[in-house]
Amino acid sequence: MKSNYEQLYEYAYSLLENSTPLRTDCGILCNKKCCSGDSETGMLLFPNEKTTLGVIEKGGRSLAVCSSSCKRNERPLSCRLFPFFPVIDEKGNVSVKIDFRGFGICPLVEHRNAIIFSQRFLHRVRKVGEILSRDEQCRNFMKEISDEIEQEEKVISMLLK
Repeated sequence: MKSNYEQLYEYAYSLLENSTPLRTDCGILCNKKCCSGDSETGMLLFPNEKTTLGVIEKGGRSLAVCSSSCKRNERPLSCRLFPFFPVIDEKGNVSVKIDFRGFGICPLVEHRNAIIFSQRFLHRVRKVGEILSRDEQCRNFMKEISDEIEQEEKVISMLLK
């Protein structure tokens, strides 16, 4: 019998199945940089998310690490959302923002103003965020990451002035 979290993540994964930020494989633009981690870098795991990839603990968080050869259907949620994140505000409203922590890795972050992103993908990321925000641990995690993204956004906007 699957745990509530296993069911939750399976549903979230299914919403994002065959949905990507662009209508084509964005990995072509950067030679799949986001999939080229090492033993010290990785993608955040959501609370109680399980993965078949290696996991390291860094800064009190669990990161999935890969060597560019994982099976697409086994990717953690952060990989499926990248370079976006479903942010949550103080009122609990979910929206989607680009994750500026991907700057320097992902050309979609760097050229975000010149790209037309898939509205289907963005809608699904928001839907996943709304579903996950119903769980207290996921909601708290999303708030924490949302605050970090907001801080990064402020720094980037100050640098671009």
